[in-house]
Amino acid sequence: MQTNLSRTIGLGADHSAAEETRRHRLINLKLAALGHPLPQSSDPELIEVVAAFLSHQRETERLLADHLCPADQRIQTFLDDYLRECNVPGGGQRVHLLARTLVLDRHGLARAMSLPPDRDEFASDIINSYRVRNGVLHNPKSDRRTTAGSFHIAEGGLPIPDDKLAVPKAVFAQLLRRAFEPPRDLLRLPYTATQSEPAECFVSLLLRPIVCPEVPGYTPEKSMETRFFVPGNLVSNLDFVESIFGNAGDPFLPENDAGLDVEHWTGHTGCVVLAPHLTRVTKKDAGLPHFDAATERQRLDGMCWQREDERYNGGNAFKLTARDARGVIVTVIADNYFGYCKKEVKTQISFSANLFGLCEEEHAGGALVFPSYDLGWEFSGELHVRPMGHTFAEMVQTHGASMDLKPEGYAVDKRFPDIIYVPEDVHFDLRDQTVNWTNDRGPQSIKLLAGTTYVRPSGYKIQMEKPPGGRVWRLVGTVAEPTLCHKPCTVSGGGKSEISKPITDAIIQGPVFVADIKRELDFIGRLVKRDCSNRFRDPARNGQDQRAILSPERSLGSVIKLLTPSGEYSDEFNEWLSGIPQYLKELVFVLKRFYKPAWGDEWREHFSVDIINGVPGNELKLDNRKLVTNYLRVGFDTDGSWRVFGLRKDFLPAVKLQVEDDITASVVVPAEALAHLNPEYGNASVKFVRNCEYRLFQRPDDAIHRGYDKVTEADFAQPGNFFSNYEPLTRGQARELIEDAIGFDKFTEPMQHLLRDAAASDGPPYFVSTAHPRIVDGKPSKNPRYLQTRNDLLKPRD
Repeated sequence: MQTNLSRTIGLGADHSAAEETRRHRLINLKLAALGHPLPQSSDPELIEVVAAFLSHQRETERLLADHLCPADQRIQTFLDDYLRECNVPGGGQRVHLLARTLVLDRHGLARAMSLPPDRDEFASDIINSYRVRNGVLHNPKSDRRTTAGSFHIAEGGLPIPDDKLAVPKAVFAQLLRRAFEPPRDLLRLPYTATQSEPAECFVSLLLRPIVCPEVPGYTPEKSMETRFFVPGNLVSNLDFVESIFGNAGDPFLPENDAGLDVEHWTGHTGCVVLAPHLTRVTKKDAGLPHFDAATERQRLDGMCWQREDERYNGGNAFKLTARDARGVIVTVIADNYFGYCKKEVKTQISFSANLFGLCEEEHAGGALVFPSYDLGWEFSGELHVRPMGHTFAEMVQTHGASMDLKPEGYAVDKRFPDIIYVPEDVHFDLRDQTVNWTNDRGPQSIKLLAGTTYVRPSGYKIQMEKPPGGRVWRLVGTVAEPTLCHKPCTVSGGGKSEISKPITDAIIQGPVFVADIKRELDFIGRLVKRDCSNRFRDPARNGQDQRAILSPERSLGSVIKLLTPSGEYSDEFNEWLSGIPQYLKELVFVLKRFYKPAWGDEWREHFSVDIINGVPGNELKLDNRKLVTNYLRVGFDTDGSWRVFGLRKDFLPAVKLQVEDDITASVVVPAEALAHLNPEYGNASVKFVRNCEYRLFQRPDDAIHRGYDKVTEADFAQPGNFFSNYEPLTRGQARELIEDAIGFDKFTEPMQHLLRDAAASDGPPYFVSTAHPRIVDGKPSKNPRYLQTRNDLLKPRD
């Protein structure tokens, strides 16, 4: 799987100089096969052998000049039939696909071709590209996508919605024909820009985007096929889409023919042609009628002209699509902004899903969310969580193939040795750093180690962590079964990405305050001794729970629940709880959090405050160490001050695993057709979702504030990124950023390391910073973007 993803999306790509040399050799061979001369080499014998082979190859291709790969033949057959009655001005009736293109058969070739090998920048009328220390930066002419009036659909196929512009078939045929006839400057490949004879060609790519998720035992995964054709100058667009959807290989090879993969193909084919030069075509040359001869809808849609120099769509970007129920969709995009390419694949997935049935393409965001808890210093599986009935023996029987069983009665994961499987009655003690249990061999114990995850038979996970802000180590528990937070049918800017972003960036630390330590500790002393066993509204439950607040049998979460009003409690008990000020409850939780049974009733002597100018202070200390607690920062108040809320003492941010961001394939399955569903859910049907994207086109708005978006800063510090709409910063600017010590210190450590590295004298002279979007019309772009590799691909252990 890892090897396959390396070839399709470049996961774990080799960025070494040797690999770059191999990639350049392959590109040069591909160009030579198209007739471009081989560059000079120090190995003339190799040139002689390769030249003879390429001569044979070119002659073979000359004899097969009209031969199309299977996917292209399906597209050509559709066009021949769809445009049969059209008379294309100056070109007869047939629009031909290109038989000879530079085919991208593996990920990484497009990125290498987007810049000359001997220069770190490339500029044209439509794009400025840079090789940067942390990847590549491409700034298209437009920094954002235009949507108003840009969606055009050819007549004669499926019904055209009223909010889209209807285009006569003959006009579609003419514009498609012109799309394959770009000016020479658009055909020039950036890779050869510094050569005496720059190569001029089209570049093509095959995608197999997912349309229907796999549901084992019900349906296999289904995908469609999509072909991209772009003039050489736009090869970075293919780097973009293959990084998101994966490179499906050489379309001429049988193993990549969707028609031979009937189990996993929806039967639908897409085609996308990039043609930014079409914005210069006039309406008259496109074949649109004069205003006087136009229909009412053509006048309404602007599909007619009154002046001969009127440009099609006013000279603005547009996309024009032809499709019908046969399942082929062909789109021309008159722009090179990257978002258009991604959204068109999304549209084609939706087209395929609608025709295929059963499944759906959703504009959705979502994450698997695993609630986590601060367990304090001790945790007992038999006492502090609800028993699930699972046993260690059952876990070994079910999952034994993935773990190494130890004679002491625990097991180690075979892939990740820092995952330990433990029995159900395990006890964790952070003070002694031990994990203890008892089996038929007697008491057993292993060391509790930082960085190791311990998994109970139910799947409940425990590990020791040291939170930020100078806080003490604690045990953290994470539940086994997550909730899928799924937000479907949302609009752009509707909060899809925010679902999966960690809340940790908004959590700040602060001291624990007391007003009068003696009076407040006296009150807590009386409270923790109160008998709460008769608190329930149901008399049958009273007297059963005799656990004291400071009993080891009660967890911190249990105490918080005990002191929170509830419909399960009697009116008298709820009234008593409501009379306790919240800050005093917080002090009870602090005591419970740190209480040791060895303290007994002498716990008060462990808490104190400093004496300031002879008067007791207000910051609570434990054994002469100031206590720290968590607060959540939520927006601003009217005077500009932060709005801050205290968090529960056992609160920890949930563990999140992003599963959706924009393009989701989903399928609804009858529950009765499935096995092993959670018996607590009585739904008649179940929805399965799958992210169609391997990388997410993120707009990290908050990252402009240095140090705030820690995830984005860590991503930017890695090599191999794809950036758009950022400033290419130089070594000199890196040194200036470092010299600004106050501003530099706000960055997280990964970004600081990148800046120090960029200030050095070797390597590419440019780099990209999270805090420096591209300047457009004198102001920072509001649309800075980068491709973020899905976390589940980068961190399989999670």
